[in-house]
Amino acid sequence: MGSKLLFYIVILPISKLPFWMLYLLSDFLYFVLYRIIGYRTKVVRQNLSNSFPEKSEKEILAIEAKFYSHLCDLVVESLKAFSISLEDAKTRMKDRNIEVVNQHFKQGRQVVLVGGHYGNWELFAITIGATTAHKTLALYTPLKNKFINEKITESRSKYGLGMLSITEIKSKLNDINSDLYAIIFGADQSPRKSQRAYWMKFLNQETGIQFGTEKFAKEFNAVVIFTNIYKVKRGYYELQYDVITEQPNEEAVGFISKTHTKMLENVIQQQPEYWLWSHKRWKHKRPEGEVLN
Repeated sequence: MGSKLLFYIVILPISKLPFWMLYLLSDFLYFVLYRIIGYRTKVVRQNLSNSFPEKSEKEILAIEAKFYSHLCDLVVESLKAFSISLEDAKTRMKDRNIEVVNQHFKQGRQVVLVGGHYGNWELFAITIGATTAHKTLALYTPLKNKFINEKITESRSKYGLGMLSITEIKSKLNDINSDLYAIIFGADQSPRKSQRAYWMKFLNQETGIQFGTEKFAKEFNAVVIFTNIYKVKRGYYELQYDVITEQPNEEAVGFISKTHTKMLENVIQQQPEYWLWSHKRWKHKRPEGEVLN
């Protein structure tokens, strides 16, 4: 089935189902993906075991099961994102303290919002453009499938979020500098080989951290704010904003990277089931001679 046919015949109709039906589908997906197929269970179990060496096998398996339940919820909620109204989305993604961000708009400051793949980042993408005083811009890596990439980009940006491919950053820097933006970074992905990495311990493992958040903040003298998405209950989330620094150029090299990583680590340790354990976060090893901070 071609990607266009898949989208219009399968994805879009599913997207228009009510949430109660979507969660029945989520329960079915959980049974199939986890209990029958065992989708990426080897990766998930290894990641969890390495991250929580103090936990017993029983405890690891309990977290694993909760993770797959959340993952399936995330799948159907992401499908819903293609058709959800702004009103419904804002009901399900509440702001605890958006004033922490908006006060810097009044001060004429750029801001960087940094977080991880925790909670429901797709719902966050849909609502953030309608809640901040700043223009919002999320950096992303384009998918190989151009049609699906276009549809996902349209979905995320339909209520105000700007989407900027990492291949377009240099050409858009002047535009960013001429207005007040909230630039969004998901900083928990593995750096590409061509990217500079900041190496530190994260979840008990040597981890390369993307340096782009810190680099951008210093270049634009942007206030850095850690953004966390709490899952309150099934289908409902809350956003919490915490300032890391208002003076990025006065901070030592690595401070911003280390701080936002430690803040994410603390969140994960409290409720690990809501982080994306199925991605291969630790596929790259620290190069010989590279300093561990």
